[in-house]
Amino acid sequence: MSNRQNILDKICMMYDSFFEQEKKVASYIMKNHRQVINMTINDLAKESGTSIATVTRFCKKCDVDGFHHLKISLAKEIVNSDDEIVASKSISDDSFEQSLNNILANKVRELEQTVSLIDTDILKSILDVIKKARIVQFVAVGNTIPVAIDGVYRFNEIGIKTVSSTIWETQLAFSMSLDENDVMIAISNSGESKKVFTMVEEAKSRGVKTIGITNNPNSNIANIVDYHIQTITREKLFLDEFYFSRISAMTIVEILYILLAADNKNSYNMLSACENLMANEKI
Repeated sequence: MSNRQNILDKICMMYDSFFEQEKKVASYIMKNHRQVINMTINDLAKESGTSIATVTRFCKKCDVDGFHHLKISLAKEIVNSDDEIVASKSISDDSFEQSLNNILANKVRELEQTVSLIDTDILKSILDVIKKARIVQFVAVGNTIPVAIDGVYRFNEIGIKTVSSTIWETQLAFSMSLDENDVMIAISNSGESKKVFTMVEEAKSRGVKTIGITNNPNSNIANIVDYHIQTITREKLFLDEFYFSRISAMTIVEILYILLAADNKNSYNMLSACENLMANEKI
């Protein structure tokens, strides 16, 4: 599919890789992107509490040809938005309706951008190695563990032997039993989790096929895996810290699940059997 990633998504994606001064520039732009398009580079440096040199470095890291190009990219995103609230980060208990609309619009944009970045050739290869796998292991730590556990449940429902754990040491120990007949799916928002990287590195040394789902295509995990799928999150538009969006990563797992199920003639029977066994647990 076509790559339609825009500048705000790129800033969100790269946020954790910025130096502290560059993060000030990023945070200011994310909170005031409409005002930035009318600023000079000196204005932005002053308002973000940084320097012209920092803004210049920031632009270079974002792969734009200077501050003027950055402003053009921001302006294009605003003009091309289908709705004024798409890029809004305004959340307030004074207006729940508007806040809900802003959250919804950004979640929709996350999913649209994530799907638009999927390389269908890579996706076909990923599906192929999963279908042929003896065992699939999802690995993740911290906030991405729920995504891994969801993937395990879904894959097993359609007959794909899949494992994971909420404990990193257990994941690591199991990963050491994998071989060239197996697949590891590593999930990391930043793509820089040392624990996840260690498991991927160990798996690759054993010939395991590795798949990475990260928000940063230039991260260490993205660079080491055999196949990579990039996700887009806009969490930084709402809260600078203590917030993590799992929706894009879960959507990728959902896409894999649906496509794998659709390609398996026995998947419906497997799903029905599983549901029947759980039926007695329902009221």
